[in-house]
This record gives sequence, structure tokens and C-alpha cells, in this order.
Amino acid sequence: MNEIRKTIDPQALADEVYEAIGEISCSLRADYRHAIDALIECAADSPNEAGKLDRANDVLRCIAENDDIARSDHIAICQDTGSVWVCLEAGPDIVFGGDVFSLVDDAVARAYKDNALRMSIVRDALVDRSNTGNNTPAFCEVKFRAEAGCSLHVMLKGGGSDNASRVVMLAPGAGRGGIIDEVLDCVREKAANACPPLVLGIGIGATFDKVASLAKHALLRPLGSFAPDPETQDLEREILERVNALGIGPGALGGMPSALAVNIETAPCHIAALPLAINMGCCAMRSKTIELFR
Repeated sequence: MNEIRKTIDPQALADEVYEAIGEISCSLRADYRHAIDALIECAADSPNEAGKLDRANDVLRCIAENDDIARSDHIAICQDTGSVWVCLEAGPDIVFGGDVFSLVDDAVARAYKDNALRMSIVRDALVDRSNTGNNTPAFCEVKFRAEAGCSLHVMLKGGGSDNASRVVMLAPGAGRGGIIDEVLDCVREKAANACPPLVLGIGIGATFDKVASLAKHALLRPLGSFAPDPETQDLEREILERVNALGIGPGALGGMPSALAVNIETAPCHIAALPLAINMGCCAMRSKTIELFR
């Protein structure tokens, strides 16, 4: 029996991107909002000595209120409406009959105009920093997987959180301790500019150009989930605990939490290398995953 193949339709993909931008630009990702609400509820059950919420809880309430207003009025949740990252995660049953991303830029341009979103993309990083005027091009990639089906990931990534991110090539001997030290150093230096509470996507392994992709994909993982192996899970927990112990806090005004989650993705690498990438996700977590084929 011949295996049934499924073909990606560029127009259908572009339509999904258009709809996703309109949704996620005006609302926090559901798991992030749930985590914020849980923290607010916990604080309400345990008031401080003065009977008032501290600054950290005030910030959390502002984040929730901002989300409520943005959803109700269908307005941008953050003035930095981000660059558009589109990733197709495809299984062996998926067929690419051409450039499946050919209509994505048109969808992005329409979505940003129709939803009155800020245009943030320049024509060239070096030679022409004039605004493209429609927030294109989108940054698109394909990731292959062993499982059948196809998932479409759309993320709006603000400049503040990306600017706070880091890629380093550690010596192999740096090991676990070196990874932790590098992450904490990055958070100390940059977290206040990335609008905490954060989600830290961390990539470990692969090559210089691929490790950043691991970190970005790690941001897609639901909050409260863990890496598949116990050792990586333990590292996620330790880094989260130590990041929160820094006391940077929501809005960088002190208190807890500085981060809601640490998600790590690992990969093989060269014997002489220990690639590490830290991609910060800010308090405007805006991403959506759509199952095109299951």
C-alpha cells in the first residue's frame, strides 16, 4: 500500500499566518496568561504585612489587565509588534510542491495593516535601514521531524527580548557549571531590558548557526512542561531557581518571579565545542501553533 502524502497549499498556509497574527498580536499566549493569573491568585491568598500587594504583584496585575484590554478592544498587546517568525515542522508524509512560503509576506503585510500594528522591519541591517513599510519580510524556516503531520508555528518577537539574547561558543570543559554561569550573566546584564517575567529558551549543542534555532524553538514549549530526559529537566529547574533568586522581578522592579520557565533543547555537537544560545521571551509572549495535518 502506498503511503498517503499530503501537500502544503501556500494559500492555506498564508491564510493561517494572517489569522494567527491578528489573534496573537492582541493576546497573551494562554499558558503564559494562566501562569500570571495563578501568581496573582496566590498573592491574594497571602497578603503582605501591610495588607497590600507589593510592586511585583502590581506589575503582574498590570500585565493581566493589559491582556484583558487588548483582547476586548482588539489592539496590540505591546507597542513593539515584533518581527514575524514562521516555522513549518513537517513529517515524512508532507510534500512541498514548490515555495510554500511564497504568499506569507503578502499575508503579513495585510495582517499588519488590517490590525493597525507597528511596522518594525528595515530593508537591510547595514546598507539601508529604511522601514519596509509593511513589516515584511517574515523570517521563515522548515524543520523536519520523524512524526507524521505538519505543525505551523507563528511567533511575533519583539526587539527588546531578542536584543537581550545571546549566543556563545563555550569550551567543552565549561560543562554544566559554565552553562549556568553564562545564563545567569546574561540575565543579570540584559533581563531588565527584556520586560520580565521572562521565559528563557535555551539551546545547547549543534553548531554556531543552529544553536540559536534550538533556543527559539524551546520558547514554543508550553510552560509547565519539561525536557524529555531527567538530567536536562534538573538543569531547567536549577537555572529557573537561580534566575529567580537574582530578585530582578516583574518589570525589573524586584521580587518574584524574574522568569516563569526555563525551556532547554539539546543536540549533538563537535567534540571541541559546547554551543549555547539564550533566547529571552518577554512578558508579551505571542505565539501560536496550528496543526495543518495530523
